[in-house]
Amino acid sequence: QELLQLEELCKQLYETADPNVRTEAEKALVSFASSPDCLSKCQLLLERANSPYAQLLAATTLTKLVTRPNVTLPLEQRIDIRNYVLNYLATRTKLVHYVQQALVQLFARITKLGWFDVLNNDDVFRNVISDVAKFIQSGSSQHVMIGVQLLSQLVVEMNQVSEADASRSLTKHRKIASSFRDSQLFEIFQLSCELLRDVAGNFKNINLSDDTQHGLMSHTLQLALNCLTFDFIGTSTDETSDDLSTVQIPTSWRSAFLENSTLELFFDLYSGLPSSLSPMALSCLVQIASVRRSLFNNTERAKFLNQIVAGVRNILENPQGLSEPSNYHEFCRLLARLKSNYQLGELVKVDNYADVIKRIAEFTVTSLQQMWRFAPNSVHYLLSLWQRMVASVPYVKASEPHLLDTFTPEVMKAYTMSRLESVAIVVKDCLEDPLDDQGMISQQLEQISTIGRCEYEKTCALLVQLFDEAAQKYQELAATGTQNVELPVHEGRLAWLVYIIGAVIGGRVSFASTDEHDAMDGELACRVLQLMNLTDSRISQYGCEKLDLAILSFFEQFRKIYVGDQVHKMSKVYRRLSEVLGLNDESMVLSVFIGKIITNLKYWGGSEQIISKTLQLLSDLSVGYSSVRKLVKLDAVQFMLNNHTSEHFPFLGINTSGRSLSDMRSRTTFYTALGRLLMVDLGEDEDKFDQFMIPLTNTFETLRTMFSNVNTPLKAEEAKRTLIGLARDLRGIAFAFNTRTTNIIAHTQLRSFLNKDSYPMYTPILHQAVELWCHDPAVTTPVLKLMAELAQSRSQRLLFDVSSPNGYLLFREVSKMIDSYGEIQLLHYV
Repeated sequence: QELLQLEELCKQLYETADPNVRTEAEKALVSFASSPDCLSKCQLLLERANSPYAQLLAATTLTKLVTRPNVTLPLEQRIDIRNYVLNYLATRTKLVHYVQQALVQLFARITKLGWFDVLNNDDVFRNVISDVAKFIQSGSSQHVMIGVQLLSQLVVEMNQVSEADASRSLTKHRKIASSFRDSQLFEIFQLSCELLRDVAGNFKNINLSDDTQHGLMSHTLQLALNCLTFDFIGTSTDETSDDLSTVQIPTSWRSAFLENSTLELFFDLYSGLPSSLSPMALSCLVQIASVRRSLFNNTERAKFLNQIVAGVRNILENPQGLSEPSNYHEFCRLLARLKSNYQLGELVKVDNYADVIKRIAEFTVTSLQQMWRFAPNSVHYLLSLWQRMVASVPYVKASEPHLLDTFTPEVMKAYTMSRLESVAIVVKDCLEDPLDDQGMISQQLEQISTIGRCEYEKTCALLVQLFDEAAQKYQELAATGTQNVELPVHEGRLAWLVYIIGAVIGGRVSFASTDEHDAMDGELACRVLQLMNLTDSRISQYGCEKLDLAILSFFEQFRKIYVGDQVHKMSKVYRRLSEVLGLNDESMVLSVFIGKIITNLKYWGGSEQIISKTLQLLSDLSVGYSSVRKLVKLDAVQFMLNNHTSEHFPFLGINTSGRSLSDMRSRTTFYTALGRLLMVDLGEDEDKFDQFMIPLTNTFETLRTMFSNVNTPLKAEEAKRTLIGLARDLRGIAFAFNTRTTNIIAHTQLRSFLNKDSYPMYTPILHQAVELWCHDPAVTTPVLKLMAELAQSRSQRLLFDVSSPNGYLLFREVSKMIDSYGEIQLLHYV
């Protein structure tokens, strides 16, 4: 009767649509899991239950029992559970897949946790190969598949740090994983290869349309892949990071990779298996191609690489399987691994290199033209391959030609043309626009920056031609004064071209460029600046956010290369800018930068992206020595220092339509940059500092008035936004006063501003705000960060004269803030 009740509770937990019933069932099952006779009841459920949900409950409950961190079952009992699970799986091959998987996981978990346990001088949990061999040797496909699943899950369990491992000891986890790696893993990998060879040599007699045969093949490939992706040296690499890491195969595995049969096996499996399985074979090849270089001597490595490249060539000669998206993606990864693990000087020496690099170039060009829409993540690996190969050109000492000067321009042209052609398709079909994915754009531009500098004359000529054509059409449409339906298409194309121009200019740092290359950079820069003049002239009526973001990206790249203390001022870039635009020196170029910054801050207050990137550009310009001194001499910069109000810069307004409180974070960046510029000539000029602080003084006085009447929600919200903006502004200024010898004076002046005449004039407003909105982190976080910034002695700026009360005043105000905030929070939770 109790078993029937448990089955009914399981059914309610997994099937009912009533949340109340599900909650009650969950409570009852939790109670069951903590009952003293839980172990025996789980066995009864597995033996007698008619519902797979009840079997699943029994398996998962047993897993929790053996995993509990503070309670360990007796060794004999755990051995009995392990043996029972093996016998249960052997006698019940028709279990529902999720029940079978839960039992497989239970076996893997109990084996791992008992790895070092000994009974009668026998390592009872380490006999996994012999335990599973009974399944594999039975001859039944179902039993073989269960055996492979047991090994595959065990490899995964040994490789990952579970919650149980974290609660116990990571050191113990690594010891268990290392012992398993040294004693069992290679044998398991060999077993998987033997099973796969049986299939590869007998394709005609195997029916992979049968679910059992297909499942067996899938699990066997997964087992081999799990072995190859094992964390051999315990680094636990982040799976989200660069996907070009080396596989640290142990030396004891050399024999498997010195033989041609291992590589041939997986290439044969790729060509012979259906598209539902072949991607896993390619995944294994990706790992094999990444085997550490030191596993081989020079001769062995050359032979191994030659075999991989031969397999790649065969795939390119017969590309039918690459129409499957998963195959295509894994093959792109395989190509990228060729260069990440081998030097260009080694690649050029492989057999038929000229034919292989030609085929890879053709494959890349086709991919860029056709797959930008369907597989942008796969294209990343192709661009990574060409980026790394081009970056290696200066270091190649081999006599064989690398031929990159022939094929790289084709890749660059294909990338550029595919981006331009995509715009019309995106606009016409209302697709998701790649221009909106700033992360992807940034990643691809970094790769293109290197690729485009190879044979730079061809790259520059292509960009000049395409830009002139697109700019002329855009200018013609803009001159009509109407919103033509074709305008977004030309804006998108120009945006891509400006992004690419900025990238290839930024790529100058990767190459030993000549004066001729600098002159080409000048040609490209002139065109972008002329386009900017056109777009800014009509920005009051109409602006294109995507195009302005591209122009900001160009400015950032140009600044890195041609603006700053280390730039050669006689560069031909400046000569070309002087001839075309009359920008004779760096100061005039800086004036263009500042002009664009002011324009964006004035007209793009509603675009958080443009404001953020514009202020980041201003912040970058404010760091330096000679260029900063040129900046502060500009009338536009002095205008910013004297007029930093919402009247001139709408993004500083607290009621800007559609802006959230989080968007106000950009104010800190703005005032950090202004603070740096102010300090250049500040010295001990208190009057100049007071003049700069007038807008903030007025805001404090406004707040003082607001706080007397915050009863209405509208007034309270206005006061809150005003305070948040002010706190962020002051924190930006405080942060700026830490990079110069005058930081002590400047920081003292800021504290004096908050404590007029040695009396806290404005800090009480901050205290009042924290007390009023103590449970709103949107308010308390910027205020507390401001106080932390004031109290931090960065660059020893908190140095006081022995007769100065500033140290006591600062301590008093900071401690008062901590005390009041902490007391309020404590009372709330009490």
